[in-house]
Amino acid sequence: MRTRRDVFQAIADPTRRAIIMLLTVGALTPNAIAEHFNSSRQAVSKHLRILSECEIVRQEQQGREIHYHLNADKMEEIEKWLEQFKQLLAQRFNQLDNVLEQLKLNRK
Repeated sequence: MRTRRDVFQAIADPTRRAIIMLLTVGALTPNAIAEHFNSSRQAVSKHLRILSECEIVRQEQQGREIHYHLNADKMEEIEKWLEQFKQLLAQRFNQLDNVLEQLKLNRK
């Protein structure tokens, strides 16, 4: 049975974030991904399994090799979820700007 992991727990790991960044360029085999790290091939495979369980990456069999690529739909889902916080922070910064501007005017 396949365990479904939390997406944000998966991307909390710096190695998995680095793998995601590598896959933004295009699909790669586990060996090609492992070449970028000082970890064993097995450790990289474990990271890929976790990313697959979260549906952040997808596997595609091409001949005898498996290629991993980003799941754009899942990445978009993550981006949409984070967007609400980005908007909230933008509103708060705008409010802070207004307060600072008011303080400047009051000093004059």
